[in-house]
Amino acid sequence: MKNLLITGLLLLWTINVSAKLHTEVIEYKHGDTVLEGYLAYDDSIKGKRPGILVVHEWWGLNKYIRGRAEQLAKLGYIAFAIDMYGKGVIAKDANEAGAFAGIYRSDRKLMQARANAGLEVLKMNKLTDTDKVAAIGYCFGGTTVLELARSGALLSGVVSFHGGLDTPSYEAKNIKAKVLVLHGGDDPNVKPEHMASFQEEMRKSGVDWQVYIYGGAVHSFTNPDSGNDPSKGVAYNEKADKRSWEAMKLFFAEIFK
Repeated sequence: MKNLLITGLLLLWTINVSAKLHTEVIEYKHGDTVLEGYLAYDDSIKGKRPGILVVHEWWGLNKYIRGRAEQLAKLGYIAFAIDMYGKGVIAKDANEAGAFAGIYRSDRKLMQARANAGLEVLKMNKLTDTDKVAAIGYCFGGTTVLELARSGALLSGVVSFHGGLDTPSYEAKNIKAKVLVLHGGDDPNVKPEHMASFQEEMRKSGVDWQVYIYGGAVHSFTNPDSGNDPSKGVAYNEKADKRSWEAMKLFFAEIFK
């Protein structure tokens, strides 16, 4: 019995050691702007694997988004959380976050180019299977990955979690990726006309698109730091968070088959 116990403990220790999560901060540039992304992958997996670009909320590249990159790494992907704002730039409050995000919302070409700069870093990594790359984003990041798709970026798919659906460009004709939108049914930040125009844009351009709507969920429903008061228009919804993550996993299983 003692030998069996020791053997079991050694096996457990071996499994824990073999599943080693590797993370690192990567500095890169877009034009003259120095950026700082966050890379994560499972070091126990050998060879190339699908790559996932992760785009942060309007706050900037913070702990929450780094955690999402690590979750993706544990699923067997190489994940790169990009930096849209600049090295060390994190919003102190909602007013500052709105100002930062507003720069890119008012200049979609800049938004597309900044996201593409991060995409190139992911694709250049020796562990990335460049034929299997997707992008996901949260809130501001959800808007960004849709614009990245509109730029004509070579992606297998994009996933927007409670992202903005409005765009001044309507360049869906350039989209090569499949599109998945995960939306809170009571999100006050996405007007009904935005949802309608988004669907019309996708439909007219022949894009392969899906929209999942989660009843009772408001804006930022995946982030526990959003609080628990839906009346404020921003709140965490555990059920919608889990359901949307599972929807993303199913989507990846389809596009990376």
